[in-house]
Amino acid sequence: MTTPLLEVTDLVVEYPGKGFRAQPFRALKGVSLDILPGETVGLVGESGSGKTTLGRAALGLAPVTEGTIRFDGKDISHISRRERKKLSADLQVVFQDPYSSLNPSMTIEQILAEPLTVAGVSSAEAKKRVRDLLDQVGLPADARGRLPREFSGGQRQRVAIARALALSPKLIVCDEPVSALDLSTQARVLDLFIEIQERTGVAYLFVTHDLAVVRHVSHRVAVMYRGEIVESGDGDRVTSQPEHPYTQRLFMAAPVPDPDRQEERRIARRALLDAEATAQASA
Repeated sequence: MTTPLLEVTDLVVEYPGKGFRAQPFRALKGVSLDILPGETVGLVGESGSGKTTLGRAALGLAPVTEGTIRFDGKDISHISRRERKKLSADLQVVFQDPYSSLNPSMTIEQILAEPLTVAGVSSAEAKKRVRDLLDQVGLPADARGRLPREFSGGQRQRVAIARALALSPKLIVCDEPVSALDLSTQARVLDLFIEIQERTGVAYLFVTHDLAVVRHVSHRVAVMYRGEIVESGDGDRVTSQPEHPYTQRLFMAAPVPDPDRQEERRIARRALLDAEATAQASA
């Protein structure tokens, strides 16, 4: 049995309540999840489900109230800022909005070289590595001297992926990395993620609201609802034959090109919502 690269156990994340004497808000309620080396685990759910909070907790950007997060065998639940900085070589992130995550005043070469020089890589070696990174993500060599605003959304996301790959990480947290892109660009960027994983063996925690996206890239899928994982398992099974009513609603809410099938899904989804409302009223 392969040892998990990331292992989240009974994780609770709470934020202070708003207002005097307000109860804290519990964003995660005892969540457990693991990711194996070279594996993609898709974390799917609607806005407010807690999926982004889980990714942020793994990155040290959300407070751990209870439970543990282990990375590569080490407990990182409450490590210091210095230890977190050392961890950045192995644990990286790609955010939803590529433009806001790239310094608009820096050239692409400067953006990609920055984590390398901070890690002690020489200037000459960093320049060579930048050329290799651009090639890995399918951008031309002359992109080095250009600014982020000179690129399309899909190209900027490729730059963000290249920066995440700069230090050859073991795991990348992908937080809605294609939701701001049009459908054709989404497909190309998703294929790029898969290609990079096959070539480098990097693992992904792929956070998204879109079942179609996680179906395309994930080996396993976990579905979050109100701070809890309500269903998990093989990616193909969860995204095509969901068992939990919430996952079924997500599945039926996904658009399909056939109008008749779309209408059937709408009717089935309304029936599920009505059944849930009836069950809650009688509880």
